[in-house]
Amino acid sequence: MNINLHSQAETERLAEDIAEFLKPGDVIALSGDLGTGKSTFSRALLRYLAQDEALEVPSPTFTLVQTYELERLYVAHMDLYRLEDPEEVEELALDDTLERGAALIEWPEMGDPTFWPEALEIKLSEGPDPDTRIATLKAQEATWARRLQRLAARRALLENSAWMARPRHHLKGDASTRSYLRFNGEAGGAVLMDYPPRAHEPMLASGKTYAQTVYLAHSIDDFLSIGHELRARGVRVPEIYAVDRANGLALLEDLGATFIAEQGQPIEERYKCALDVLVHMHQQGWPEIAQHGPSNHRLGCYDLEAYLTEAELFLQYYRPHIEGEPATDHMKAAFRDAWQQALQPLNDLPQTWVMRDYHSPNLLWRSDAKGLDRVAQIDFQDALIGPIAYDVASLIMDARLTIGPELQETLVKHYCKQASACLPEFDETTFRYGVAVLAAQRNTKILGGFVRLNAVFGKPAYLAHLPRIRDYLAQALSHPGLCNLKYVYDVILPSNPLRHSAP
Repeated sequence: MNINLHSQAETERLAEDIAEFLKPGDVIALSGDLGTGKSTFSRALLRYLAQDEALEVPSPTFTLVQTYELERLYVAHMDLYRLEDPEEVEELALDDTLERGAALIEWPEMGDPTFWPEALEIKLSEGPDPDTRIATLKAQEATWARRLQRLAARRALLENSAWMARPRHHLKGDASTRSYLRFNGEAGGAVLMDYPPRAHEPMLASGKTYAQTVYLAHSIDDFLSIGHELRARGVRVPEIYAVDRANGLALLEDLGATFIAEQGQPIEERYKCALDVLVHMHQQGWPEIAQHGPSNHRLGCYDLEAYLTEAELFLQYYRPHIEGEPATDHMKAAFRDAWQQALQPLNDLPQTWVMRDYHSPNLLWRSDAKGLDRVAQIDFQDALIGPIAYDVASLIMDARLTIGPELQETLVKHYCKQASACLPEFDETTFRYGVAVLAAQRNTKILGGFVRLNAVFGKPAYLAHLPRIRDYLAQALSHPGLCNLKYVYDVILPSNPLRHSAP
């Protein structure tokens, strides 16, 4: 891949783009004659990873190695120009570096390339005009080749827009495969969403994948279709500026970075407005098929198989994590039977579109807007058809922050007052049961899911949330209608029974 760079700023933008794809174990072999921009490239890449434009990036010409302990990635910046023997690379402990993070190697031709057989090779050379450069990128293995394809697609989407030259910043993603870039602009900003389609997922015994069983979104088309229907019914979601459906890319309106919670604390006014948005949504007639241009997305229905498949993550991951051994067949059968009984009354609740992750990380607060527009949603592609209580339970028992029982009750009362006035079939007793059982199901799923993220994908940060989620689960199971389900959990967790202290 050849990329023409017309200025130093474009060299810096390319370095930032490539930094987005770096992960532990990667090597970038950066070559080029003196004065072609290797130092510019290296400095931009490291400053971008550090999110610090003033980061000192000294040349490692004399030290050979300069290391950076960055929050996103450990990086060793190497300069091999002064090596007298290519085999001296072995003394630089490259293997240790790649176990921890990535390596950026200048003058790789002075070393032994067998030490980095899967490197991304980048060569900078002078262009046809003064101050122009040509970057030649060559992938040595399949994963880098795929990443370069996505790099090319991202740049193509932005190439003819003003956003290509704007400063960009990495946005910390969620537990999914999606990634995000934020672009600054003179009159607002934009967010690039990179949404690769699901592929190569393992099959369950049913012959379907987990995502198919629980109706998770497959591709960016689901996001676009659901967003279009939400927008058409007065729900604030990002506008779409540009789309590359084939590559799963969309340039979205930037709705800001102020959430309904701040510094780990829920803001009551904002949460009440988020509930008002739900009441508005629960009055709408939602279609079973969401449409946007050529895309049609049929929403799934939250059925027993989906509920149980999600809840069984608890048995697969959380129970062994806590008790040190897997659940027995008897426990599994009792778990399924108790859940089937607990979920049965949900059939009496009105059905609506369920956003599924309607909680603080996905709800932005827009203080300059009015009415319901003050709350904007940014993550809704996994929507499905289900009970009106689900998103209320998701909101008031937020896995990422603690919401005390007193505020929970205030919020439930607020929703019930609004819903009683405008939803003909609303019954508060049935609704409150629905909140309890769906909070129990959701927090059961999340306990298993967060342990899985650590065990399978090496993401230990999610384990810090387990005590809060466990307490939410215990609180939900304290509902009088869930005593049989609570008993089963105590059998499954004999050394760690669920306990909740009433306020």
